[in-house]
Amino acid sequence: MEPLQQNQNGTDGKEDALPPPPPPLDVPPNVIPEKAELIKKPDRLPMARRGLGSKGQRIPLFTNHFKVNVTNLEGHLFHYSVSLAYEDDTPFDGKGIGRKVIDKVQETYNSELGEKHFAYDGEKSLFTVGPLPLNKLEFTVVLEDVPSSRNNGNASPDGPDRSNEADRKRIRRPYRSKTYKVAISFAAKIPMQALASALRGQDSENSQETLRVLDIILRQHAAKQGCLLVRQSFFHNDPKNFVDVGGGVYGCRGFHSSFRTSQGGLSLNIDVSTTMIVKPGHVVDFLIENQKVNDPYSLDWAKAKRMLKNLKISASPSNTEYKITGLSEKPCNEQLFSLKSRNGNGDGESLELTVYDYFVNHRHIELRYSGDFPCINVGKPKRPTFIPIELCTLVPLQRYTKSLTNLQRASLVEKSRQKPQERMRVLSDALKKSNYSKEPLLLSCGIDICNDFTQVEGRVLPAPRLKVGNGDDLFPRNGRWNFNNKKLVDPTKIQRWAVVNFSARCDVHGLVRDLIKCGDMKGISIEQPFDIFQENPEFRRAPPVVRVEKLFEEIERKLPGLPQFLLCLLPERKNSDIYGPWKKKNLSEHGIVTQCIAPTRVNDQYLTNVLLKINAKLGGLNSMLSIEHSPSIPMVSKVPTILIGMDVSHGSPGQSSIPSIAAVVSSRQWPLISRYRASVRTQSAKVEMVESLFKKVSDTVDEGIMRELLCDFYVSSGKRKPGQIIIFRDGVSESQFNQVLNVELDQIIEACKFLDENWSPKFVVIVAQKNHHTRFFQTGGPDNVPPGTIIDNRICHPRNNDFYLCAHAGMIGTTRPTHYHILHDEVGFSADDLQELVHSLSYVYQRSTTAISVVAPICYAHLAATQMGQFMKFEDISETNSSHGGVTSAGAIPVPQLPKLQERVCNSMFFC
Repeated sequence: MEPLQQNQNGTDGKEDALPPPPPPLDVPPNVIPEKAELIKKPDRLPMARRGLGSKGQRIPLFTNHFKVNVTNLEGHLFHYSVSLAYEDDTPFDGKGIGRKVIDKVQETYNSELGEKHFAYDGEKSLFTVGPLPLNKLEFTVVLEDVPSSRNNGNASPDGPDRSNEADRKRIRRPYRSKTYKVAISFAAKIPMQALASALRGQDSENSQETLRVLDIILRQHAAKQGCLLVRQSFFHNDPKNFVDVGGGVYGCRGFHSSFRTSQGGLSLNIDVSTTMIVKPGHVVDFLIENQKVNDPYSLDWAKAKRMLKNLKISASPSNTEYKITGLSEKPCNEQLFSLKSRNGNGDGESLELTVYDYFVNHRHIELRYSGDFPCINVGKPKRPTFIPIELCTLVPLQRYTKSLTNLQRASLVEKSRQKPQERMRVLSDALKKSNYSKEPLLLSCGIDICNDFTQVEGRVLPAPRLKVGNGDDLFPRNGRWNFNNKKLVDPTKIQRWAVVNFSARCDVHGLVRDLIKCGDMKGISIEQPFDIFQENPEFRRAPPVVRVEKLFEEIERKLPGLPQFLLCLLPERKNSDIYGPWKKKNLSEHGIVTQCIAPTRVNDQYLTNVLLKINAKLGGLNSMLSIEHSPSIPMVSKVPTILIGMDVSHGSPGQSSIPSIAAVVSSRQWPLISRYRASVRTQSAKVEMVESLFKKVSDTVDEGIMRELLCDFYVSSGKRKPGQIIIFRDGVSESQFNQVLNVELDQIIEACKFLDENWSPKFVVIVAQKNHHTRFFQTGGPDNVPPGTIIDNRICHPRNNDFYLCAHAGMIGTTRPTHYHILHDEVGFSADDLQELVHSLSYVYQRSTTAISVVAPICYAHLAATQMGQFMKFEDISETNSSHGGVTSAGAIPVPQLPKLQERVCNSMFFC
């Protein structure tokens, strides 16, 4: 298919100014050709950099990458496989105890190991510089006082169990000793020269392994200092690093440290990092704070059991560490166990007594309040070992993996923010305190780390000019603009609408009056609402679904027909239980556009922000790029081009049963790049790749996401097929780039071929990453880098096509740039044209009057996934709701499906 060219005057949507249109992609199509067989091709690889950008004002910057000099590129790293087993040859993976075992091996058998230093990953791999004396070595070591997940009959010195061991024997053995068997076997030889290849951009398995070994050395270095390790982030047990965010949770500040290859050579990337930890101290104190109650008698013990499981405690009086496996079913003064006593002949009899009696009368330990509460179980479910709760203290540096509340998250952000100069000072201190210059393994590898921040050259791209109403221009300043005395570029009319108030306390009539007045100033014609529906007080304590149903019954009874729009007032500002059921009722059952607000301080800016969302949802447009209006976007305005944003959101940590939600948004009405629609599906939990891009259910039917979006583009763009498809992908790491290029892109190509086997659009694939640790600092001042700052040199990949962009104005803390990776480009963008397109896409986000930190299509995909995820509790989703949803892998539990949006709203920006 020849790409359709735009007429001389731009595009006006007139058919007679265009060549004959290609065969229509109506839904469903009259005739769909058989899918062409795809020839298996070699895997696509991330493309190489074609050149550097040159546009923008040059600006010197510092970055938190520290240059690394490598003097030993001739040696070899040796990889050994580690096998760990207990004395009875039962193997274990090493987690938790492996480092102590290997340290003991090194301490005990140093000469047999050739006095080599180890880099041990904590599980099954060990690395040395140069070989060990033998290819296979076996050792036996004994550790004392080591907590173990195994229960091999030894009872706890702190608590009774039901193994019928003699109590006197337990008391005589305050320390437990364990015997471990260790086998170290040669696995591979890795040349240090592979690092030189990586620095030339020639990635190989060896070069990646070399970098991994260097990172393992950093992890081991931190482990020996007693740090909590979270991947490449390290956290010291220092109260100065803790911030209390409430609920028995601390934010613990540490630092990230990892080696990176770049155009400037090898560098060490150091950054501030934060993880959540459980507040150390008495278990009861933690539970009271966590559940926000006043005393232990008010605790919910079922909730406490879930919260405490797998946490480690130190038990008095021996201060031995254990892992919590559960709670006793009965209170301490009722929980019985069998105590077996022995006489001089070795015989004995069992005595049933309570845990409370045992500690108070046999161990003579005073218990003030434990009698009424469950005991901590540190044994196995069938062979429990009980310890009274007041003798248990949570040990420091234990990760808190549950979801944070909005209040906790807000508190963490407020207490953790750092201005750029403060962050630089903290990072300099972290590098000095890490003392990497004394790490023997780094010295053996010839690694020397500079103490100075790397200097790079950035460029500040000018903000794009915007078009608003009456043909006026807007010139953003410092990444911001406003609509003072300006009208929206394409305002809508709101005629049939009503207000629904779910018990929010505010002056509703005054709010409506001000909204209509503000809308008039922005060009939006808003008539008086048909009615204001107040929630009946008797339903305020009913379940959310009931509250929504009751109000809708009244709406249907009073309104003459379906409204064009409903304004919903919620009583809670964040995470209202009503939000999901309300959105589902409107969007999937009735096809009504709705805007939810929780008004607190209502002013012109607040009302303007609300109107921006309403206008976009109802099909209007708030502002657009001048080059979009012309249209004159390089490479995009000449050939029909669809922009795609893709994101997958997952359940909160610990919610492994909740399906993931894949959202894909697409631009519509080419040559515009400011209007979008979304397609959202559920898929298998924790799966990052989008599973339903192409979903062939018969020879003529594809129910995949891409067909839906491509058909909408065709219909909304004057029956033009996109000749170019630009994909922005969020949420994937470097290790998943290959899947994006060879799994997701293949699905999209198949969807295109299924619609028309002769159709071969050109593809561009760009990954956006926010979850990285590179930061930039101005060389001459305390402020953040200006919006529009772009960096594509020195610290970027030595071969691949990537760049960092700070599109937004960082007002709080230190700006986090977005790291863009151009994996694939068949269109042939120049570096400047592509970078300017990405920058411009931070200015088309219809919800705000500021440049955003990542391109709008990705933000919209995230919004769509989040909003449809709120539709309902997943356990209530029925598979019969729709055939329009998740996929099921063979033998797996069927993935519950989201309800289908009504036709009236499915093409709208409902997510805005």
